[in-house]
Amino acid sequence: MSEIRDQVLERFLRYVQIDTQSREDSDTYPSTPKQFDLLRPLVEELRAIGLADATLDEWGYVMATIPATSARSDVPVIGLIAHVDTSPEMPGAGVRPIVHRGYRGQDLVLPDDPTAVLRLADNPALAEQVGNDIVTASGTTLLGADNKAGVAEIVTAAQYLVEHPEIPHGTLRVAFTPDEEVGRGTEHFDVARFGAKYAYTLDGETRGEVEMESFSADSMLITFQGFNTHPGYGKGRLVNSIKIAADFIRRLPRDTLSPETTGGHEGYVHPYVVDASVERTSVKLLIRDFRTAALKEMEEMLERIARATVADWPGASLATRVEESYRNMREVLDQHPGVVENAREAIRRAGLEVRERPIRGGTDGSRLSFMGLPTPNLFAGEHNFHSRLEWVSAQDMEKAVEVIVHLARVWEERGAP
Repeated sequence: MSEIRDQVLERFLRYVQIDTQSREDSDTYPSTPKQFDLLRPLVEELRAIGLADATLDEWGYVMATIPATSARSDVPVIGLIAHVDTSPEMPGAGVRPIVHRGYRGQDLVLPDDPTAVLRLADNPALAEQVGNDIVTASGTTLLGADNKAGVAEIVTAAQYLVEHPEIPHGTLRVAFTPDEEVGRGTEHFDVARFGAKYAYTLDGETRGEVEMESFSADSMLITFQGFNTHPGYGKGRLVNSIKIAADFIRRLPRDTLSPETTGGHEGYVHPYVVDASVERTSVKLLIRDFRTAALKEMEEMLERIARATVADWPGASLATRVEESYRNMREVLDQHPGVVENAREAIRRAGLEVRERPIRGGTDGSRLSFMGLPTPNLFAGEHNFHSRLEWVSAQDMEKAVEVIVHLARVWEERGAP
C-alpha cells in the first residue's frame, strides 16, 4: 500500500499548518473558534472523496459514513475517531513542518531554534525509523501530530476504501472531534447519532500499539483562605495563603505518588496550577491511578495533608472540591474482548508486531467507553506529545492507514463478536 504514503503525508502537512489549539480556560464549545478552520474543510474533503453524508454540527463534531460493501447482515457498525485540536501547552500557530527524508540515525537540529534538538539518545523510538521520512516542526511550535496524524490517516483510509469497493467491509462511521486536549472532547458527542457499535481512536504512539487500558482520573481543587491586611501593620493579623499553599505543596510525597517518580501502573498526584493571592490561594491537582478505588484513597490523603497544614497556620481555613475526569476504559473493554482482538489481528496483517501498554493518561475513548461505545486506542505514529520536539514518520502513518483497512476486513470476516 505504499501508494497511499504520499496521500497521507500531503494531508498531514496541510492540516498541521492550520492553528486549532484549544483553551482550558474557555467557557465556549468548542473552546476556540479556530478549530472550525480545520473542521469545515474536513467536511468538504470527506464529501469530495465520496462520503456524501458528511456533516458538521454546532458543537464542532464532524461525522460521516463509509458505506458497506459486504452483503453480510451481522457486521456491526465500527467507528473511527480522531481529534483536531492541539495542546494549549505549546504554541500551535505558524507551524512550519519539515520532512527529513531518509533519516540516517542522526540528531535533528530544528532550524528556527538551534537549541531544539531531536536527539536519538533521548528518543529510542527513532532507532526503528532509520531510512524513513521523519516530520518535525521547525523548533518554535509543536507539530500537531497529536492528533492530526490520526485525522490524516482516517481520511486517507476512507478514500482508499471508497476507491476499492472490492474490499468487503461493513458500514464504517468517521468522527472528528474538538477539545480533546482540554478534556472536553466528548462533552456533546451523541453516541446514538454516531450509530457505531464499537469504535477506535487513532491517537497513539509507536507503530503496532493497541491500548485498552487508561488511567482513572479526577481533579481536585484545594483553596486555602488567609487574611490580608496592610503588611506594614500585619503583625498578629495577616495570614498569607500563598505561604500556606507552599507549605502544603512541600508536604506532598516526593519519592512516590508523583509524575517524576512513577511509571507503569503506578498512580500519582500532581499539582499543576496555582492561583495565588495573599487572601486566597487555590491549588489544582491531577489525581491518576489505574485502580478507580485508589483515587478516593489519594483524595483522602490530600485532604489530610491540607488539614494538617492549615492547623499549623492559625486563622487559616480551607475548602476542597473533587471533579471526575474519566475512568479506566479497561473496565468496559474487558467485557468486549473481540474489539481488542480484532485490532490485534489487523496489526498482525499489516506485518507489525502487536504492542500493548497502559496509557498513562486518557483519550476520548476512555469517556466514550463509559458512554456505551467501547473504544480502544490505536497507534497513529505520534511521538513527544505537546512538545517542540514532536515528530511522526510518514511510514508509520502509512502503516496506520493499512491497519484501518485490515481492521475493516477483519470485522467483516468475523461479524459480531
